[in-house]
Amino acid sequence: MSAAAIPLPSDSRLRLLSAASATAADFSRDVRAGLTSKPKSLPPRWFYDELGSALFDAICFLPEYYVMRAEAEVLAANVGDIAGAFGDVSRLIELGSGTARKTRILLDALTTAAPSLEYVPVDVDEAMLARSGRELLAEYDALRVTAIAADFERPSGALAQLPPPRGRTVVLFLGSTIGNLDPDAAIAMLRDLRSALVPHDALLLGVDLRKPRAVLEAAYDDALGVTAAFNRNLLARINRELGADFDLASFGHRALYEETHGRIEMHLVSTRAQRVRLAGLEIDFDEGETIHTENSYKHDAATLAALARESGFAIYRTWTDAQKRFADVFLVAE
Repeated sequence: MSAAAIPLPSDSRLRLLSAASATAADFSRDVRAGLTSKPKSLPPRWFYDELGSALFDAICFLPEYYVMRAEAEVLAANVGDIAGAFGDVSRLIELGSGTARKTRILLDALTTAAPSLEYVPVDVDEAMLARSGRELLAEYDALRVTAIAADFERPSGALAQLPPPRGRTVVLFLGSTIGNLDPDAAIAMLRDLRSALVPHDALLLGVDLRKPRAVLEAAYDDALGVTAAFNRNLLARINRELGADFDLASFGHRALYEETHGRIEMHLVSTRAQRVRLAGLEIDFDEGETIHTENSYKHDAATLAALARESGFAIYRTWTDAQKRFADVFLVAE
């Protein structure tokens, strides 16, 4: 994976690198493969066009969607302990950084102890990286930001562009994004990350914990219908970018907790028999047939121990919110 600097009329403390990432051809290939498979499915990474990202931001403020509030509580209540566990950190990397809203809780503490800290956000959205990077520099006088526009499922390629750090590297992977990967893919991703680190480097991993079905299903099927709009926007994106003719009104949203695997599944459900056209391809749907768009795995002590063991990390500390809905787990590279 190669990277090139993108010119930015900005503070000299901000650099933006672009590593090889997902393309329109990748989107087309994934959509065609997913819609012609049995059962039909679409990868969740394609949710996040500009509108999809805005809808997800709105989801984070919904009363049913506890995830962001629970993790913010974990970070705020334990920021001193967490910063202490980070130790002599000189480089803070964040995978899937988004707007870095929760990250500021940590930066407030870390930049006091390490004023020349380098923050490395990794996200697919270059515009968001540039905007949030400038905002962070305005808030933290001595912070340096090296942003990388890249997919984080193979983080070692993007991180290879960075020079060796002066001290410890700590990676943030917050917000339960790891739950979108099935167990084998999650282990592969963490192994790849471990290959880019040295012993004693660390990872702060956000994970959603297992809890009653009613709480989980409500979080992914809110009364206002924002999550349903987020899910359907994937079809709207296929229409916009690939010239398909999905009738969005004829697809419903379904979220269900699959207890055997400990995961929420999101589906788009065809409410009638219909045919969709996509660049010369005709795709038939039966009434009630679904497109599986996302899994969100929920964790407990056993699954977390397996993730760490199989990927080359050791669990050092775990912090949870008061209701034990969410955990931030500090893992040290062995």
